[in-house]
Amino acid sequence: MSGIAGFYHPSKDYMDREEYYQNQLDHFNRVLKRRGPDDSGTFLSSHCGLSRTWLAVNDTKTGHQPVQMKKGDRTLTLVCDGELYNKKELVQDLVSKGFTELASGSFPPSDGEVLLAGFFEYGPDFIEQVNGPFAIALYDSTASSVRLFRDRSGIKPLFYSYQDGELVFASEIKGLFSFPNIRPQLDKTGLNEVFSLGPARTYGSGIFCGIREVLPAHFLSCSSDGLNETCYWTLSSHPHEDDYETTVAKTSQLVQDAILRQMESDVPICTFLSGGVDSSLVSAVCARELKKHNRRLTTYSFDFADSEKYFHATAFQPSLDKPFVEKMVSFLDSDHHYLECTTRNQADALYDSIKAHDLPNMADVDSSMLYFCSLVGHDSHVVLTGECADEIFGGYPWFHKEECLSADTFPWTMDLDARKVLLKDEFTDYLGMEDYVAEAYHKSVAETPAWEGDSPEEKKRRKIAYLNLKWFMQTLLNRMDRDGSYSALAARVPFADYRIIEYLWNVPWDMKASGGVVKGLLREAGSGLLPEEILWRRKSPYPKTYDTGYESLIASRVREMMADSASPVLPFLDKKKVEKFLESPSDYGKPWYGQLMAAPQMMAYILQINYWLKEYGIRLIL
Repeated sequence: MSGIAGFYHPSKDYMDREEYYQNQLDHFNRVLKRRGPDDSGTFLSSHCGLSRTWLAVNDTKTGHQPVQMKKGDRTLTLVCDGELYNKKELVQDLVSKGFTELASGSFPPSDGEVLLAGFFEYGPDFIEQVNGPFAIALYDSTASSVRLFRDRSGIKPLFYSYQDGELVFASEIKGLFSFPNIRPQLDKTGLNEVFSLGPARTYGSGIFCGIREVLPAHFLSCSSDGLNETCYWTLSSHPHEDDYETTVAKTSQLVQDAILRQMESDVPICTFLSGGVDSSLVSAVCARELKKHNRRLTTYSFDFADSEKYFHATAFQPSLDKPFVEKMVSFLDSDHHYLECTTRNQADALYDSIKAHDLPNMADVDSSMLYFCSLVGHDSHVVLTGECADEIFGGYPWFHKEECLSADTFPWTMDLDARKVLLKDEFTDYLGMEDYVAEAYHKSVAETPAWEGDSPEEKKRRKIAYLNLKWFMQTLLNRMDRDGSYSALAARVPFADYRIIEYLWNVPWDMKASGGVVKGLLREAGSGLLPEEILWRRKSPYPKTYDTGYESLIASRVREMMADSASPVLPFLDKKKVEKFLESPSDYGKPWYGQLMAAPQMMAYILQINYWLKEYGIRLIL
């Protein structure tokens, strides 16, 4: 895990003010240090500056960056946040092409050296051969150009601003704000992203004026010709030709191979273990592999203080995790750690969560994860998670409910009225929330890769699957990356391996949900790896608190915010609506975003927005 940043201009000479721009690179590294506390480095030339902080979990002997390579009269310099999960295959190919130095050192070549050799040999198309999460900046001093690459699934973040021919980029938005003349400003579009779509955001959007994010599976090229964008990978819809038994076998092989590849680390790994099928499969494969080397897997589970006392089952959250965790710990013989979060822990972490994301996010669903990651980060620095299986295998309710499949909007936010419950009518009218959401939705649906042989039902499934990959999965990947990196914890997500996504994309629904069982294909693929009661456990999402004391605490903080005339969110809120909302009993069963964000999370989200506007000194352009 790393934090990368830099700047480029084809005609500006940064060496005319060398000390100034060197200080800027050092400042980038200070701002992004949480992403990489173990090492830092910089590179400065006439037209480009690069910086990188690093958490040393792989290539601990050789992984310093920026890294540079010269061939003939050409020089390439690179910084990367990410990892190569197919490095052995890449090295074998490149050595056969003449890069013998990759096999001649005392230590295996670093990821950066392999990437540079690959770009020399294949040009930017080399990125199509790479398996792994990455955000890469590549400077070609001979051609005086910079390219920014982002992995297919969007696991690693990379934001940028392009003004007057100058490109500035960073792993996190806060890095951009540390550069001169890039200021936090928010216009009507940004407000719609926060209030109408949030905590999701339109892919490519950086919310703030003039800030964008490199799209997953794309790279940007910047030179004297300007800024150009290239898509290097897309999903293709076509008939699925494998029978069910073959599909199960291939799925099992792909999932296990992804997990094994992501176990590669120079430091010990651990896993998050909820007792659900996703995290349990990841943990089982890891434990089995470690036992071959007489090592024991470390696992962590999360829950809330007094959860047994306050929990009540809902359609979205049918059971507590702990009984299933206990069964898996016994089955794995893992070194397990039960972690708990109190009401005050998650309430206080709401603001740290803003600092981690630079944006409002999933409220206490995010802040509790941030708190848990901070505990894990004390002892471990690499964790494998079960994130993204639901998006790929169809685990969410909206894959199964006809009202969601047929809805002409995002299935995780089907009723915008819940978003307006605290807002002034004139503000929601100004935003035009329905139109903004409809435009974003229909744009995505129109992009869905189609196959003329799909039945009407299968077309609906593809639509939902595409929306999940482009929207909902990105929200959860953002959460996992930011919350982990804030505590020097590199989170790996095997289910987001693009090979799994590619294969599953064309598997028909009657195979994915074989026998009408949610994620039936994944469960069959895990047969023999898990106890039956875990393998067929009904889905239960990430836990949240049901302690009414949490709601009371958040409500009191909202009242304090409303009483402070300097609170920047006040112009958007209707005071009478807010007071009525605070006095009403909360509905825990009807989320306004996803499965978990109900009334308490709405209050927490508003608190986050207020803190964000104030802490970042955001200028509104209305």
